[in-house]
Amino acid sequence: MSHPGTQAHGDVYAASPLVTGDAVVLDLRPAGFASRAAAALIDVPLQFVALVLFNTLTIRIADGVDPAATAAIAITGTVLIIVGYPAAFEALSRGRSLGKMALGLRVVGTDGSPVRFRQALARALAAFLEIWVTGGVIALFTSMINRDGRRVGDFVGGTLVVSERAGGRRDEFVPMPRHLADWAAATELSRLSPETAAAARQYVLRFWELTDRARHEMGARLASEMAAQISPPPPPGTAPPEYLAAVLAERRRRHEAQMRPGGPFPG
Repeated sequence: MSHPGTQAHGDVYAASPLVTGDAVVLDLRPAGFASRAAAALIDVPLQFVALVLFNTLTIRIADGVDPAATAAIAITGTVLIIVGYPAAFEALSRGRSLGKMALGLRVVGTDGSPVRFRQALARALAAFLEIWVTGGVIALFTSMINRDGRRVGDFVGGTLVVSERAGGRRDEFVPMPRHLADWAAATELSRLSPETAAAARQYVLRFWELTDRARHEMGARLASEMAAQISPPPPPGTAPPEYLAAVLAERRRRHEAQMRPGGPFPG
């Protein structure tokens, strides 16, 4: 079998690695602290200006309006600007705010998947405390002490801000075994966990670095784990490395379709 996605040992760790709870090394490239701070210096002032304009408008229309209703409108508008706007914008733009667009950054799940609305909402809710209430002190501190620059909102939401402009990066990928393409296109992948996909990807990419025994045992274990999460089963006689590669390649194809303008909204 020709190994899908062979690469040199050193390239596996070319990016600043992330390690999951299962000790799976992911090759995402976290955004630098300076670029994240610059993006925040675009986003936060825009929200502040929106708050000032909204409060000014609220004060002007307050005459003759019940004070309780005015207060409710003010609170609702503030929540929508501070929490609703960034959550909705990041979810609809596949992880980018205006500041992140300008700096070439994107929010993704820690497994590299598109950010989901619940993750963006968790980030926005945490930002109210770590950025707005404390003047950014908590966000600054946590981002500086964490090697991947994650703030509290990233830990709560299970996200990471990555750079899309990382120089010298080769877009490593697992190619689709041609004889499994039709089968893979019809698979149901919604139950495939990020941890299983990440472990399978590292196995496939590092296939030739493993001993024969490790190839066999890890391949069988990962294939069994994946088979419990997706359907239908692969064609009879499919080797575990090809099975894993086909699923990963199809998962990537669907992810890229989601990221394209006009692509399906990630569920």
